[in-house]
Amino acid sequence: MTNATLNFQTASGHQVLAAAGKKYLRPGGKTATEQLFQWANFQPGETVLELASSFGYSAIALAKRYGVKVIGVEKDSDSVARARVNIRTAGLENQIEIIAGDIFHLEAIPGQFDYVLAEAILTMQSPPGKAKILAGIHNKLKPGGKFLSHELLAREKEEQICTELAQVIKVNSTPLSEANWILAYETAGLQVQNQKTDSMALLNLSRIIQDEGIVDTIRILGNVLTHKPIRTRVLEMRSVFQKYRNELGYIILCAVA
Repeated sequence: MTNATLNFQTASGHQVLAAAGKKYLRPGGKTATEQLFQWANFQPGETVLELASSFGYSAIALAKRYGVKVIGVEKDSDSVARARVNIRTAGLENQIEIIAGDIFHLEAIPGQFDYVLAEAILTMQSPPGKAKILAGIHNKLKPGGKFLSHELLAREKEEQICTELAQVIKVNSTPLSEANWILAYETAGLQVQNQKTDSMALLNLSRIIQDEGIVDTIRILGNVLTHKPIRTRVLEMRSVFQKYRNELGYIILCAVA
């Protein structure tokens, strides 16, 4: 979906931020993802199933950096097409495959994997949706395989935060407390080995610079300032993030099947 066809009044928050030029949409930014990768301890030749792989950027980075083989699952057909072009351009067609599929039906993907990676995916699902996806993840992991996740945390006021977030990001986002995230994983048979929580600074200038770099940050700010529909939505989201800055955070977890 292009900026020209995107309805900024109804588009999801991540679509609006992507339209502004933001590439890193995880609540804990690059720092949190790096910690996940340290816990993973990827080895060359191991297999990774990435959920909602979008344009393939993280799959490409994983394959280049660690020599792993990645299967990405992506529902949006335009994103699948773009990801495949990016993978061909990177010369990684022997290491990465992007499948057009639904994260609610992981049983359609053959085989089991050493790792499943999901960042900012489960937060956007209802409690039954979370449970179904987690059960599918458990079934896709080899015995002893690791599930690596990166999600939004609600330290307190879960219901209040869910209501106000849904209004500004146009998705029924349901962040959980640390205890409830762990409970959801363990209910699905995934034993949490490592977890870490910290503040959520997705739209703070210092975090944007850290994640995107100076040049891209300037481009993002320019898009926000010069496009009123984008600016309106971004300011609405930032207002809620600021309102609940003491309650909202991120959580990363490494769980074993």
